[in-house]
Amino acid sequence: MISKIKLGVNIDHVATIRNARGGMHPDPVKAALIAQNTGADNITAHLREDRRHISDIDIKKLMQKLRIPLNLEMAPTKEMLNIALNLNLKRICLVPEKRKEITTEGGLDVKKNKKKLGIFLKKLFKKNIQVSLFINPNVNQINAAKDLKVSAIELNTGLFCEKNENRTLEYEKLKSAALFAKNNNLECHAGHGITYKTVSLISKIHEISELNIGHFIIGESIFLGLKESIFRMRKLINNSRKKIILDKLA
Repeated sequence: MISKIKLGVNIDHVATIRNARGGMHPDPVKAALIAQNTGADNITAHLREDRRHISDIDIKKLMQKLRIPLNLEMAPTKEMLNIALNLNLKRICLVPEKRKEITTEGGLDVKKNKKKLGIFLKKLFKKNIQVSLFINPNVNQINAAKDLKVSAIELNTGLFCEKNENRTLEYEKLKSAALFAKNNNLECHAGHGITYKTVSLISKIHEISELNIGHFIIGESIFLGLKESIFRMRKLINNSRKKIILDKLA
């Protein structure tokens, strides 16, 4: 059965604009509430070590005010583990993090860091926190994620969304990885670099159950307004998923 694909709206870069001058404006919590009222299924926020955008206070406010799930992205560090356990979070996506990167540059190397991640995850599982791992579309990484008993993976769509001559190959990797994840009872999410031009093809991979999109939506909101930029993304996603159903019925 082909189900509706969920949309998670990442509000990090509302906080980036706020932090450029300091103060309280624009408020990422206000953006999250607008997204919630415009059809977002969850709100994603990345609490980085350097707090370059989202802050600890933002996370606490989001937890108090949201009616939809908060999906907190964080690196697998001791500091972040303590924050997750103390805040009683319900959903976490573990991502790699480099201090000098502009944005997340790639997926976690789950296979290489399996032992360390296993110890980290056990403490989260004891608190009944649902955990996904942000990984590149690679069978070996998915197998390692399965062994760690996480509930979901999030496929890095960055290489597909970039303009490059290997886009077709990258799309096939996403399709194969999503199918492999589903066949191994892992919920499959996807995100990174998704735009209006790339979201339709990604949404046609029916094994993907959730997309997390932030930078493009926030950028487009400068021209369209936040409600309209989310609405357009939601419409493209829904139309692509409907087309799969119609094609299968034909």
